[in-house]
Amino acid sequence: MTAALAVVTTSGLEDGVPRSRGEGAGEVVVERGPGAAYHMFVVMEDLVEKLKLLRFEEEFLRKSNLKAPSRHYFALPTNPGEQFYMFCTLAAWLINKAGHPFEQPQEYDDPNATISNILSELRSFGRTADFPPSKLKSGCGEHVCYVLDCLAEEALKYIGFTWKRPVYPVEELEEENVAEDDAELTLNKVDEEFVEEETDNEENFIDLNILKAQTYHLDMNETAKQEDILESTTDAAEWSLEVERVLPQLKVTIRTDNKDWRIHVDQMHQHKSGIESALKETKGFLDKLHNEITKTLEKIGSREKYINNQLENLVQEYRAAQAQLSEAKERYQQGNGGVTERTRLLSEVMEELEKVKQEMEEKGSSMTDGAPLVKIKQSLTKLKQETVEMDIRIGIVEHTLLQSKLKEKSNMTRDMHATVIPEPAAGFY
Repeated sequence: MTAALAVVTTSGLEDGVPRSRGEGAGEVVVERGPGAAYHMFVVMEDLVEKLKLLRFEEEFLRKSNLKAPSRHYFALPTNPGEQFYMFCTLAAWLINKAGHPFEQPQEYDDPNATISNILSELRSFGRTADFPPSKLKSGCGEHVCYVLDCLAEEALKYIGFTWKRPVYPVEELEEENVAEDDAELTLNKVDEEFVEEETDNEENFIDLNILKAQTYHLDMNETAKQEDILESTTDAAEWSLEVERVLPQLKVTIRTDNKDWRIHVDQMHQHKSGIESALKETKGFLDKLHNEITKTLEKIGSREKYINNQLENLVQEYRAAQAQLSEAKERYQQGNGGVTERTRLLSEVMEELEKVKQEMEEKGSSMTDGAPLVKIKQSLTKLKQETVEMDIRIGIVEHTLLQSKLKEKSNMTRDMHATVIPEPAAGFY
């Protein structure tokens, strides 16, 4: 795994149990600390890594012809419309990836309906969404990162992905490269040579006779050499030059090892001596400062007592004035309450008065206005004309009726005379 995946693994694991960032952001954390405002950036980075595990670049971005989002795309507001569309399409793809059928939202769909469908699918996975749906309309923020992180976690569970324990690389301590001369000796080399000589001596069997003979020959050689050295033929100048030449080669350098406990003990002793010396100097200053502070406190206490005794009468007057002020405030509050009530009643009375004034104005305008009288006169003249016309029509109808009656009567009399036959004429026949 890469280093980024190792970070995701450590953030999602605790005691070997896989947990998502979204669960920690929405369910476990109750008290929001000062770093809660930056928690969504961590959740967004985890979301990007989980999307890489789901191969969203090959299966989602290329098919949808979309640009790859940045590591903090949904954490910072850049373009609300574009971010909301990306959020809806990515959420739909994750829901389908998690095994639930979900239609891809279109550009002109109702955003409220789309958000409610996404939240209902999120709740169907057993995740909580204790925030208003309007938080998701901006397409960015903590709640958007939480919803996408939960859906990505469910998709990983559906495909059978499990978080494994992180494998940390073994860091090798870099040894200090110290330039050493061939002629210089180190303490470690001396110890190693000494240990090798001891092991060689222990492995070999010692013969006492041979050892005695060797010691005898060595003693004889040493005595002969001492007799030769008694008379030196070496020049002092040459000897000093030789000493100066060989002196750098006889130098023994000891490498400081930080793991050696002797160095720590020496450092502890040095620090202890430094602390004790500093304590001796500062203790006098601290004692002096303590004495000055105690004297100042005593003076302040005595002055305070003196001021209290001198100003006791003024303090009592001040307390009495405070009591009077509190009583005045209470009376003011009571009076203010009565004033507000009377102000309300006055406003009601003023409203009624305005209504009455409007009615009186309407009646007065109607009484002084001559337009209604003119209208009445016009109506009367019109009625007279209509009455005359009606009288004329009635006369014409009566005349017509009278003529019809007279004509009918004449016709009846004529018919009656025509039907009567005279008697002489009947006998003649």
